[in-house]
Amino acid sequence: MKQIGYGLGGRVFVITGGSRGIGLELARRLLKDEGANVVLCARKQEGLDRAAADLDAGDSLLALPVHVAREEEVAALFQRARERFGRVDVLINNVGMNLMTPSTAAAGPATWQKIIDTNLNGTYLCSCGAAQIMKEQGRGRIVNLSSIAARRAAPGMGIYSVAKAGIESLTRVLAIELAPDNIQVNAVAPSMVKTGFSMPFWSNQEVHDEIVRGIPLGRLAEPADIVEPVLFLCSEGASFITGQVINVDGGATII
Repeated sequence: MKQIGYGLGGRVFVITGGSRGIGLELARRLLKDEGANVVLCARKQEGLDRAAADLDAGDSLLALPVHVAREEEVAALFQRARERFGRVDVLINNVGMNLMTPSTAAAGPATWQKIIDTNLNGTYLCSCGAAQIMKEQGRGRIVNLSSIAARRAAPGMGIYSVAKAGIESLTRVLAIELAPDNIQVNAVAPSMVKTGFSMPFWSNQEVHDEIVRGIPLGRLAEPADIVEPVLFLCSEGASFITGQVINVDGGATII
């Protein structure tokens, strides 16, 4: 894929769930091609260590272990980000998790809470932390990673779908509330992306082929397919876009 410059040099990004998959590729593009500064967070230190070694970005990268559903850890994340870089220009709420739940009604409260906490509550807490800083600065961008599962129920993804639907609603609510502070809030909703997160699906050839049959462009998304729309929403080219959810799904939601 041909890479496009977005004019993001010198800006400070916080990326959640950034040790692998889409988050890691976002960090790579921002650091290597855009000249941005990145605060990368994930739950496990070992994953962050691998990501930091892979990115090899020196002082432009700060990697922190954070559980985004824990208020005190999120507060510390934004404090460290501001101490290191002086500001936060963009938050990318990329973190996500799913536990296979063939029956949502029978999954149980603990499973429900774990999925909702990481996906929806984590997005809420991080957005609050970023918004506080962005209000003081007089500008900012928040980009949330949703999924077409928010509007299309799928087997094994019931609670995840509910959480992503909540993220899309939160995107619209925050867009209205934060617009007077010059903070734009948007979301990107991919179909299945070929990452480790979705490997249980696409690694099975029969399941893979069934999924691809429902995508007019005839393939699964790669991380780079999602990275570019996210970066566009962070750029000046998107300066009059807020409260929107952009489907990046190869046409899956039009059939």
